[in-house]
Parts: sequence; structure tokens; C-alpha cells
Amino acid sequence: MSERYDCKECKESLYGRKYVLREDNPHCVKCYEMIFSSTCEVCKKCIGCTSKDLSYKDRHWHDECFLCTKCSRSLVDRPFSTKDEMLMCTECYSNEYSAKCHECLKTIMPGTKKMEHKGSSWHENCFTCQRCQQPIGTRSFVQKEGNNYCLPCYEKQFALQCVHCKKPITTGGVTYRDQPWHKECFVCIGCKQQLSGQRFTSRDDFAYCLNCFCNLFAKKCAYCTTPISGLGGSKYISFEERQWHNDCFNCKKCSISLVGRGFLTSRDDILCPDCGREV
Repeated sequence: MSERYDCKECKESLYGRKYVLREDNPHCVKCYEMIFSSTCEVCKKCIGCTSKDLSYKDRHWHDECFLCTKCSRSLVDRPFSTKDEMLMCTECYSNEYSAKCHECLKTIMPGTKKMEHKGSSWHENCFTCQRCQQPIGTRSFVQKEGNNYCLPCYEKQFALQCVHCKKPITTGGVTYRDQPWHKECFVCIGCKQQLSGQRFTSRDDFAYCLNCFCNLFAKKCAYCTTPISGLGGSKYISFEERQWHNDCFNCKKCSISLVGRGFLTSRDDILCPDCGREV
């Protein structure tokens, strides 16, 4: 009598029947599909032994159910993408979710080179200078009123020229007496220090930092001999062609402030009335 060959699960004989081996154990088709076969994501039916099981991230499909959610084309042997667990062919995914070119308004397909600036995207060949129409690529450019210009075209069409060096001002710059300057060109006539962002004054149409102006033109305090700028509302005392800082206008003997008070002079000294009577 021949040896029995039965299904491992239901113990029914497999002679003359189809069966599947799993880990060297025979299973009848019914038991195998009930225990091991996956359920299709789309039709929710069992993917039987005679069907191809397509899997992606622990999900399974019949090959005839493996379709693009949008256009229903088969994704078998085709590239695809997913969004919120939905399968889409590359074309549908791009039309739905990929960036649109700011210039031609067409989809920028995945894998193609794109240019980006301030939240907008362009095809590489659409990212061109508004004036010369040449692709900008990775060159420097300036955006004005929603249009892009390569640097040479922007300078020719829009840039102001520095009154000092006569070259275009492309970024920053300062205006002094209604004339444009590069920041690096607008300097003190004396020490050549940049004046942008700091206090300065002028004399005979030349700009000076406060230090140079005071050293060259300001009167000197009769007490401390440092310059009295008189700029920015700073106060000083003037008497008989001599000047003092407010803080320096003190009695020579007792050092009391004489600002707003009567005083006496003794040669080059100033004295309060009390100390003056002792002289």
C-alpha cells in the first residue's frame, strides 16, 4: 500500500489534486489561500495561487488591480508615486502635485532641472532675463516688479550711477544731497572712513566725520583744549572769544559749575563771585 500524501492543515489526500509546498509542507490550494494568501487592496478579494501578487510597503494587489488612482492605467512595470496611500502614475502625480513653471505654467516633471527663487519655480530654459531673453542659469540676477534681469541688463536699464566712481549701484547705496553713492564711496574727505550709518557733517560741499570736522574746524575748549563740536544740540559757553564745554565751565578754585550763574575773570581763569572776592 502506497504512503499517504495529505494536506498539512485539513489532512485530505492530495493525490490527483493541485497543492502548494511551503517550507517543505504540502497544502491544498484551499488551505493555502485561506492561511497564506494576501487580500487585494482594491477588490478586497484573495490573491490566489494562480494570480500574480504585486506588493508595495506591505500592501498587495492583483496585477489587474494595480492601477493609477487618477487615470486608471496599469502601473505594472511602470514608474509610480504615492500620495496619502493612493497610487498614481508619474504623469498624474506631477500634474496634481509637482511645481508649475512661473513662466510657461506647465508642470515641472520630477527629475528635470528646475530653478527656484522666493517660492517660485521655473524650467531651466524658462528662467531667462526679461531684457536679453538669455537663460540666467546660476548667474547673478536682480528681480524687479516680478521680472528677472541678468546683472548686466539690470545695470543698463535701471541702476543709478554713483556720483563718485560713475559705476552702477546694484545693491544698497546711499543718497546725499539728492545724489546716489555706493556705501563704500561715501567716505569722510579727511580720514576716508565710510559715513553710511553714522553722524557726519559737511563744509564747502565736502563730507566729514565728526572727529575730522572737529579737529579741523571746531573751536577748542579753553579748559580741556578738546574740540567743541556744537553739533547735535550740544551746548557750550562763549565769552570774549573763548569757549568752554558746559561741563568744563567751572570755577577755577572751588570747581562749582558757573553755567547760568554770574562769574568773574582773573587773567585766564574764571571764578565764582565768592572765590573772586578772595583774590
